[in-house]
Amino acid sequence: MAANTLIIDLPSVDATADFAIQIGAKLTMGDTLLLAGDVGAGKTFFARALITSLLIEAEDIPSPTFTLVQTYDTRSGPLWHTDLYRLSSYYEIEELGLVDAMIDAICLIEWPDRLGEYTPQNALNIALSAGTSDDARSMVVSWTDPRWNDAMKDWQND
Repeated sequence: MAANTLIIDLPSVDATADFAIQIGAKLTMGDTLLLAGDVGAGKTFFARALITSLLIEAEDIPSPTFTLVQTYDTRSGPLWHTDLYRLSSYYEIEELGLVDAMIDAICLIEWPDRLGEYTPQNALNIALSAGTSDDARSMVVSWTDPRWNDAMKDWQND
């Protein structure tokens, strides 16, 4: 199945947060976003904006860099925010419970290259990189699952 790809320029942190919020509004249990990019590319900022927009009650959104997984109760169901940077083996994915979470929850996964054979084929892939200014980001969004066609239609004609 061919991949659909969009390149989206986000000129400010507000634009990045707005995109995250709009995607978050379309998420349902079983959806996975794979957030790729170098350190400092904006993966955690993107995840925080998305999670904050879905929370039932406001709470602090720490980076999962050291805890590996942070879970949240949201209006759209349980949400797992994971950072796999420190994993030494993709077998640890199963130990974390992430395999089941990708079915039973919404998952935001930073450093998805660590997933190996557990990489879900139905995920929305988001690769962030630095833009033309300190606050700007460039985003490459790709997917193969037709489920994402409708969710991404607002950006396909930009």
